[in-house]
Amino acid sequence: MDRSNIEKIAKTPEDRVLLAKVWDKIGTGLRKNIPANTCFLSQREQELCRYLFGQMDGLTAFGGYADAERKMLVYLPDYLDESYFREEDAPLVCLRATFYEGDSPTHRDFLGALMGAGIGRETVGDICVGNSSCDFFVTAEIAPYVEQNFLSAGRTKLRLERISLDQVSVPEPETKEIKDTLASLRLDSVISAGFRIGRSEACEYVTAGKAAINGLPCEKPDKAVAEGATVSVRGLGKIKLYSVNGQTKKGRISVVIHRYV
Repeated sequence: MDRSNIEKIAKTPEDRVLLAKVWDKIGTGLRKNIPANTCFLSQREQELCRYLFGQMDGLTAFGGYADAERKMLVYLPDYLDESYFREEDAPLVCLRATFYEGDSPTHRDFLGALMGAGIGRETVGDICVGNSSCDFFVTAEIAPYVEQNFLSAGRTKLRLERISLDQVSVPEPETKEIKDTLASLRLDSVISAGFRIGRSEACEYVTAGKAAINGLPCEKPDKAVAEGATVSVRGLGKIKLYSVNGQTKKGRISVVIHRYV
């Protein structure tokens, strides 16, 4: 581990501040051989941290469920395993907000109400809105404050309760499945197939700085996209390179792409 890498990895002054805080937090846990965790990180922030720490033993990203977008970076000493996340002193808590089904508050309503209650974005993980309830994750430290102060989302009255991670209800995201063959897994090729636009147009989006892979901006059209990576393009939306299925008889790469709708 090398702290000087922060300067090489950070793209902005805010990145440097974030990475320095993460370094100190995780480093303290490592030195004392105790669990340590960050607040919730965006996908972009998680990618920056992966570059910083590499494949460090005991380091994991966890957001409450397998496919969470916002996750904490957690150091677990060798005397702990991931069952730690289900214990009383776990670093995150899942809260369920129930409401009258006819009100239909949205993700934006919940996020706006949380921010309006003075709750920092970094203390809130994924927000999973269902028909009559919303399961969302917060840091253990902020949970009591949320329980006392988060009483409504817009005009919708809420009733909060803590639930176990086994009870979490995550709505399936609406996606459109696209099957295609590509000459390569270049970013512009994946964008072209996923959004059904020409490759030259896809290239323009990338070089204009409108594309990101797993939250990290990328302006290189020939950047390889890994299986499982999400690609967002400002003005078009988000896709996921769901699977790469080998080559066809003509030497092209068979892929399945999920486009979020």
